[in-house]
Amino acid sequence: MMDGSAPLTVENSIREEVDDVVVRFAGDSGDGIQITGGQFTLTTALAGNDLSTFPDFPAEIRAPQGTTFGVSAFQIHFGSREIRTAGDAPDVLVALNPAALKVNVSDLNKGGLIIVDEGAFTDRNLKKAGYTTNPLEDNALDGFRLIAVDITKNTLEAVKEFGLSQKEAVRCKNMYSLGLVYWLYGRDREPTISWLNAKFGKRLEIANSNIAAVNAGHALGETIEASGETTSYTIAPAEIKPGLYRTITGIEAISYGLVAGANKAHLKMTFAGYPITPASAILHTLSKLKQFDIITFQAEDEIAAVCAALGGSYAGTIGVTASSGPGIALKTEAIGLAISVELPLVIINVQRAGPSTGMPTKTEQSDLNQAVFGRNADSPLVVISASTPSDNFEVAIESIRLATKYMTPVMLLTDGYLANASEPWKIPNVDEIAEFPVKFLNNSDNFSPTTRDPKTLARNWPIPGTPNLEHRIGGIEKSYDTGNISYDSSNHQKMTDVRKNKIDGIANDIPLQEITRGDKKGDIAVVGWGSTFGPITRAVQKVRSNGHNVSHIHIRHIWPLPRNLETVLNEFKVIIVVEMNTGQLITLLRSQFLIDAKGLNKVSGQPFKVSEIEADILKAVKGLIP
Repeated sequence: MMDGSAPLTVENSIREEVDDVVVRFAGDSGDGIQITGGQFTLTTALAGNDLSTFPDFPAEIRAPQGTTFGVSAFQIHFGSREIRTAGDAPDVLVALNPAALKVNVSDLNKGGLIIVDEGAFTDRNLKKAGYTTNPLEDNALDGFRLIAVDITKNTLEAVKEFGLSQKEAVRCKNMYSLGLVYWLYGRDREPTISWLNAKFGKRLEIANSNIAAVNAGHALGETIEASGETTSYTIAPAEIKPGLYRTITGIEAISYGLVAGANKAHLKMTFAGYPITPASAILHTLSKLKQFDIITFQAEDEIAAVCAALGGSYAGTIGVTASSGPGIALKTEAIGLAISVELPLVIINVQRAGPSTGMPTKTEQSDLNQAVFGRNADSPLVVISASTPSDNFEVAIESIRLATKYMTPVMLLTDGYLANASEPWKIPNVDEIAEFPVKFLNNSDNFSPTTRDPKTLARNWPIPGTPNLEHRIGGIEKSYDTGNISYDSSNHQKMTDVRKNKIDGIANDIPLQEITRGDKKGDIAVVGWGSTFGPITRAVQKVRSNGHNVSHIHIRHIWPLPRNLETVLNEFKVIIVVEMNTGQLITLLRSQFLIDAKGLNKVSGQPFKVSEIEADILKAVKGLIP
C-alpha cells in the first residue's frame, strides 16, 4: 500500500517514497492491456523492485467492443519489500473506457488514483457499459483521486506526423497511458523504446508512433506535476539475493523445467498437445526450443495428444502432454493405459474454473480429486503441484525424475493464475542441478518386460527394436512373470497391489514435509497447496507480526503425501486448509489422517486475497481464547 511519506529527490522533483504499490491497467480486449502490463513489469524488474503480476483475460475470444465482458486487465504489485501476491486491491487504476471502470472501480482502495481516457466516455460507450449517467460527472468517484484526460485525442495528436491510419493511431493509446504511469513512478522509458524498435523494426512508422505516445504520456505527467495536481512516487529497490535475474511466467518456467529435466535424464522429449486455454502456451514455448532435442506435435484432439506422448515414451523418449481440466477428462483412458503399461509420462494440468467449459480464462484448484482419483479402477499415479510461477521450473524437473525412476505417469498441477503470472527469477546454474540418467534395459538374459527393480518396483524400460528385447504391451492385464496377457484373478490382485505399492513407496523418495513459515508446533497451522502459497504466507506473516502463534504448511507432493505429514499436522490445535475449490485437499487429509481440519474455500475464478485469509485466521485465533 502507498503508506510512506519520506520525500526523495528524483529527476529534479520531490517524490513521495512508498514501500509498495498495486497498479491495474484495464481496457477493451483490443487495447493492448497485456502488452502494457508486460512492459511496465519489465521496467519495474530493471528498477530492482520485487514484483508479482496477475493478467486477467476475458473469456470471450472477441467480445463486442466496449462491453463489460470484453474487459482485459493486468495487475502488478511491486515494492521494496518481499512481494508474494499481485495485491488485494489496486492503488492505481488505469481505465481506457467506461466498461473497464465499471468492472474494476469497486476493487480500488479508497483514496486511490483513477486515470481514465475521458474521450472514451461517450454516450454510446457509457450505455454499452451499463451506465445511465457519466461517472466522471455525477460524483460517483468521490473518495478517489481522478486524472481524467482525453487520452485518445492526445495520442492522435502525438502520432499524427507518422502517417498512420486512424485505426493504427488509436492503438497507440495504451503506450500513452503507460508513459503517464512511468512518470508517476519515475520509471525509465528506454527499455520500452528499445522493445518497440525491435518489435516493429520493419515498420518504423509504428515504432516511432508508439515511442511518441510514450513520451507524450510522460510529458503529460510532467505538466500535471508542475501544476501540483497530483503526487509522484518512488520505490526503492528491494533487497534481493545477488545473482542474474529475469522475469518469468509460469508457462515459461514449466517449459524450461521440462527441457532441463529431460536433459538431466539424458533423454529426448516428445511433447504432444492440443490447444486449450490456458495450457496452449506450453506447446508454443517448447516449439521454439527444438534445439534441445524436443519433438513437438499438435494433435487433432486431446486423446491423440496423450496417446502420441505415450508412444514417445514407448520409443524411449520422455513423453509429455499438457491440458486443462476438460482436456484431462478426455485423456483419462490413455492415462490409465500409461499406468497399466507402466511407462513414464508427464501430464501437465493448468487448472481453470469449471465444470465442463466453465470459465476458461479464470483460475481455480478444482482438479485435485480428478488428479488423484479420476480414473477407472485402482489406478494410482504421482501428483505434485507448483506454488509460484517460478516454482513450476523445479516441479517440472521433479515430475520427470519421478516419472522415469518409477516408470509411472506424473500429473503436475498448476493453474491459470500461476501460468500467466510473472515474478523475478534467479536464473539457476543448470550444471548444479542433479542428474538422474535413465538406464534402458539392454541385457536380454531371462528377459521379461515386467521384470522389476526390487527397490523401486519400477519395471524395466527396453526400447522397441532392440535385438532379443522384442515385446508387446497393452491395456489388458498382463502376467506378473511373463508380461503375456493374463485373466487369472490372483495375478490381477498381484499386479494391482504392485502398482499401488510402487506409488506408495515414492513417499520414501520425496522430501519430508517442512514448515513453510512459523514454528513446528503451536495454535494454528494454515495448510495450502498450489497458488494459494503467496496469499497464505503473507497473511501468516501479518498475523505472526501481531504476536499470534500461527504457522504455514504448504504441500508440494499431493500423492503420495509426505510420510511425516500426519505427525506435522498433529502438532497444532487448529488446522485451516485454504484452497480454491469446495474442499478437496481437506477431504484427502481427513481420509488419510482423520484430522478435524477446517476449510476456507473460494471458487470465484479469482485468487485469494491476503485479507480474506487473514480474517479467517483471526477468527480462529479468537475461538482459541477462553
